[in-house]
Amino acid sequence: MPKHPPPPANRRVPPADEALRFEHVTFVRDGRRILDDIDWLVRVHERWLILGANGSGKTTLVRLASMYEHPSSGSVTALGETLGSTDVRQLRRRIGVMSAALGAQLRPQLSAQDTVVTAKFAALETWWHTYTDDDYGRARECLARLGVEHYAERTMGTLSSGEQQRVLLARALMNEPGLLVLDEPSARLDLGGREQLVAALAELTTDPAAPPLILVTHHVDEVPPGMTHVLLLRDGAVLAAGEIDAVLTADALSECFGVPLLLERRSDGRLTAWSRRSD
Repeated sequence: MPKHPPPPANRRVPPADEALRFEHVTFVRDGRRILDDIDWLVRVHERWLILGANGSGKTTLVRLASMYEHPSSGSVTALGETLGSTDVRQLRRRIGVMSAALGAQLRPQLSAQDTVVTAKFAALETWWHTYTDDDYGRARECLARLGVEHYAERTMGTLSSGEQQRVLLARALMNEPGLLVLDEPSARLDLGGREQLVAALAELTTDPAAPPLILVTHHVDEVPPGMTHVLLLRDGAVLAAGEIDAVLTADALSECFGVPLLLERRSDGRLTAWSRRSD
């Protein structure tokens, strides 16, 4: 008998280059349709930007992508596993997540090193599991990659918002994830902290060896160079999706946010948007 029996004949086997797939995903809460019939495919070499106004469904979308919500209908498949027919506790360890909601759940008394190492088991406290010297060595490697290794012994509560965000990004990298999901990582940062984080993100988005990445924001100024695709959400539905240079236009952005906007692509790969005056 084979160690891993073949899947049932009616079960779709995802291609090797497929990191995430939404098929006809709808999410309803308290009678309100938050996401409506979403089809979306992320391949392993892609970096996706998710843009939309507040209330457009971005947070729900990433909670589904990171296996913290189940769709009301449709299917979500991540890294070859379909939500609802797999152990999400194991699958979450393969998905690196960075979000304000997750950061708020971690005690400010945790050291930066402990904050990172808890990702090994997708935990919030070190005392829930046992960690090895190799685990702590890996945590320090991730902190060093983000330029914050010298804060390893400092508690999170003593770090600036920008330093905390880089520690949380290091945490997302702890398990060498197959997929990175970053939900508004620049929220609460001042200009200096934002620019430091964008520079750190750019090292990931421009690294061919980095895992596929999903970045959620509603400020194009926070988008690092190297993003390959964009998904525009409005009122829980996909307004447009595809390669960023083709899809992300001033007209599309204006429709997405409901205000007339101008969009500039700078020579360094960054984006800037501002309101267009009406005559």
